[in-house]
Amino acid sequence: MEKNTDLNRSSFFGRQLYIYMALLLAIPLFVVLETLLKAMHVDEDELVAAAATACVLLAVFAGRYVVQLWGPTLKELPAAWMVALSGLLIASVCWIFFHADFPLTQRPALNVFLLWLPLVLAGMVTGMLVRLIRLVAENKIRSAEMDAMQSRTELQALQSQLSPHFLFNTLNNLYGLSLNQPDKLPQLLLKLAELLRYGVYDAAATFVPLRDEMAYLENYIAFEKIRLGDRLRLDARLPATGDDHILIAPMLLIVFVENAFKHSRNTNDPQVDIEMELTTWGKKILFFIKNSCRNFPEGENVVTRHSGFGLANVQKRLDMLYPGEYDLQVEKGEGHYTVHLTLAIK
Repeated sequence: MEKNTDLNRSSFFGRQLYIYMALLLAIPLFVVLETLLKAMHVDEDELVAAAATACVLLAVFAGRYVVQLWGPTLKELPAAWMVALSGLLIASVCWIFFHADFPLTQRPALNVFLLWLPLVLAGMVTGMLVRLIRLVAENKIRSAEMDAMQSRTELQALQSQLSPHFLFNTLNNLYGLSLNQPDKLPQLLLKLAELLRYGVYDAAATFVPLRDEMAYLENYIAFEKIRLGDRLRLDARLPATGDDHILIAPMLLIVFVENAFKHSRNTNDPQVDIEMELTTWGKKILFFIKNSCRNFPEGENVVTRHSGFGLANVQKRLDMLYPGEYDLQVEKGEGHYTVHLTLAIK
């Protein structure tokens, strides 16, 4: 089917629709030319008008065909071309009417040439202009589709990286627990299975209901509660929402939540303090998370050092999915780490 389409586009007449449109256009064009030839007192004006109509329409197809062969990759119509072709079309039409009032009756051969040449030129330029405008529009659409496809591919690649990243970090934690607290492993493995099921299957879409993403966060928090036990002091305000129309990019917030537990885990304090809140306000999703962490030497970049791949991944996804529609603030205070994220509701 695609080969037939390409063949039609590269042929002289193009699609059959163009031929039908030309036949319909032939009727008013014939009437105009016959009226013009009568005013010029041309013998057998109907026959000449029919021949002129056929020539003009063939010239239109010829102009279209020249552009099809010459500029198939044009994405912008050069202004100089537009001015030149438009000027030539206007000059040809003006010359036709000028010649009708001032024919060279003493030079019949030159008279015929000066009538037919502008007719053919007008038809050819018309075909070129129409095809140029259409070709540029088609190429712009094709380019936009390719850019969108490339963006989707890049986005899918970014999303597919999150599950292995999360699994790698979690397996490291499970290994440590298997040595020190093996009795917790069965519960943790069950929770891990639920988390991976969401990451592999449910999070494949570009956007998911906020309700599903919050359930995923709650499962992860339950996973960490089992692992940390009494050491965790958590204040999580994640109100349930049953509105499936509120959408969010999948596995976007988990990176911040996972980092919060990771930063807190790296402290020597007996307590791990984490506070988080997610709300909707108007057409915005507001997310806040704050966790305790050790103090870093002055000048050390906490974001680069500890967020690493996860935060870089999130930043790219935010730029792609929420261009100009998000605000991300990551702050390092005295003994704590804070993230504020504002998103537009999709």
